[in-house]
Amino acid sequence: MSAQVDFHEIEFDYAAPAGRRGAPPARRAQPFHLGPLSFTVAPGDVVGVIGPNSAGKTTLVRLLTRVVRPTAGEIRLDGHPLAALPAARLAREVAVVPQELPHAFPFTVEQLVLMGRYPHDPGRYFEGAGDRAAARAAMAATGVLELAALPLDELSGGERQRAVLARALAQEPRLLVLDEPTAHLDLRYQAECVGLLRRVNRERRMTVVLVAHDLNLAAEVCDRLVLVSAGRAARLGTPEDVLQEELLRSVYGCEVIVDKNPSGARPRVQVAWPDA
Repeated sequence: MSAQVDFHEIEFDYAAPAGRRGAPPARRAQPFHLGPLSFTVAPGDVVGVIGPNSAGKTTLVRLLTRVVRPTAGEIRLDGHPLAALPAARLAREVAVVPQELPHAFPFTVEQLVLMGRYPHDPGRYFEGAGDRAAARAAMAATGVLELAALPLDELSGGERQRAVLARALAQEPRLLVLDEPTAHLDLRYQAECVGLLRRVNRERRMTVVLVAHDLNLAAEVCDRLVLVSAGRAARLGTPEDVLQEELLRSVYGCEVIVDKNPSGARPRVQVAWPDA
């Protein structure tokens, strides 16, 4: 089976910003180099990108969605260079669920979700009946249909996150990219989010790339994992291959215990908390 996404010898650099006299310290005081990094995502796969803070996880999402461009190497989508794809086609193929929306975003839930329909006909001014039906189905799937008329500013963090996920589903992409999708969700909605990702992957054969700090979420949902450390891929493989105690200790710098989830065969990671 040919790859849907192919990262080939990708490199990317964040230069350390020049400081100004009297300015606060820069967010990234040191330059950062990602790569070289190569991996593929097959159609229908659920691939998790894990690793410590500042390892390069979100940079991979930004590269895949062409927010930034690699300084070396090439990303291909269905065999086509990502850099050469028209913006509308890329938006039809790839939908993104970011960590959070800008706080000043003066739209209702329904208006946000309908934005996901724009790539399907960028030249029009108004949505059609098919667009509204797709938006309602996406809102129902993510549990925000009853919030459709509410402004986003009135929602909780978890409700906003589910509304953003609904926008991505309304887009009807072939590839869904999520950056920490459960970060603002309580336990109930974390479970529902996991169920929803499994369902869209199984029923729609939608490929999923998931950036996660929660290693147990990644182990439960993903077919394969990419463990990123200091801009490099420390290991690629199944959750069982990647979530190894010695490897996680070296990458995260803390003691962990890996055993089997009692509800299934997937590995479970626990922090070995130090004594007070």
